[in-house]
Amino acid sequence: MNAWRLNGLLVIAALLSAAASATDFKSVAASPAVMFDAPGQKARKLFIAPAGMPVEVVFVSGEWTRVRDASGELSWMESRQLTARRTLVVEAPVATVRASASDTAAVAFTAAKGVLLELAEPIASGWIKVRHRDGDSGFVKAAEVWGE
Repeated sequence: MNAWRLNGLLVIAALLSAAASATDFKSVAASPAVMFDAPGQKARKLFIAPAGMPVEVVFVSGEWTRVRDASGELSWMESRQLTARRTLVVEAPVATVRASASDTAAVAFTAAKGVLLELAEPIASGWIKVRHRDGDSGFVKAAEVWGE
């Protein structure tokens, strides 16, 4: 096999490996962000994403990031409007947040669909430790939220 072909195969393997890596989630920073249909201020504005909204990072190109929101829609936003602080959005009609990671644990609070929760600890055994902006915390089933 010639060197060019071998190098090409190594590059392809590296790209496939990067694509198969863990999903990267971030959140819209402290102020709302304009979401565009293409990278650039002259692109068509799609909607305004609220501060704290979780997004899945799909692709980064310089100062612009392609993201997927909870509805599955793709859009572009300025990279500087993202933060590593992680939030989750409730997808179930009502999420029951419990005192511990168990279906029989006491209910700490409930959160309606669309409520943002801060990720306190990563997923473990199907449960995620979360914190509400009011300070209440507990464990929610991973299936009831999006952004983990």
